[in-house]
Amino acid sequence: MTLRTETSERWVRAFVGDVAVVDSRAPVLCWEEHFPVPTYAFALDDVRSDLVRPSKTEPPHGPAFFLPKGPVAEWFDLQVGDRLLEHVAWSRDDPAVADLLVLSWQPGLLDRWQEEDEVVRGHPRDPHSRVDALPSSRHVEISLDGVALAGTTSPVLLFETGLPVRFYLPADDVDLGALTATATTSHCPYKGDADRYWSRPGGEDVAWSYSAPFPAVGAVAGRIAFYDELVDVRVDGVLRERPVSPFSSAANRPGPDR
Repeated sequence: MTLRTETSERWVRAFVGDVAVVDSRAPVLCWEEHFPVPTYAFALDDVRSDLVRPSKTEPPHGPAFFLPKGPVAEWFDLQVGDRLLEHVAWSRDDPAVADLLVLSWQPGLLDRWQEEDEVVRGHPRDPHSRVDALPSSRHVEISLDGVALAGTTSPVLLFETGLPVRFYLPADDVDLGALTATATTSHCPYKGDADRYWSRPGGEDVAWSYSAPFPAVGAVAGRIAFYDELVDVRVDGVLRERPVSPFSSAANRPGPDR
């Protein structure tokens, strides 16, 4: 199955330092099958071809979230001055994008992405996605292995296209004594910086919070959400089935080694 693609009218640039290594007025949005966010592919004329060279070393194995999800025809490095960025670009073995080049959004590779004059991090914004944060009076209970972690009748429900609904709970309604604060952080192009994470004792991160989310989802500020893929959630007394999403895989969740 070929990639789904769509040409965008956004002016997209990617920078290494002050050097625009990509400058495109017609980037191609690409959606991988079963993956919720798109990436951009670019015509070769929109990429600084004088800075691109074929990779000579083995390609990376992670972080999985930022890697291609299908067969790669060829990997490329970027040499910008004295900076060598290895495996920062690739061409996909897919007829929909056979003559285009994809560049990685992995933090620490390219310094800055811009859509028009606004800096965007994490991944391109999907023009077909919507994020809504709605106050609710549903009774939401969170537990794990039979241990109650949270309960509230004043959640904010966050609906994001293509992902499970997330229940953002008042911090006072979460038993933080049953969780362990971690150093994990992450960024969402729609919601902002998730600057606090918590794990189950001795285990993986299961919850997060945005101290200062983007205005469109300001209602979740300071509230705590859980990966419903990892915990048990009851809503109005009914146990919900754990959803299956890209975040069911640890490789797609933020963490110190991803």
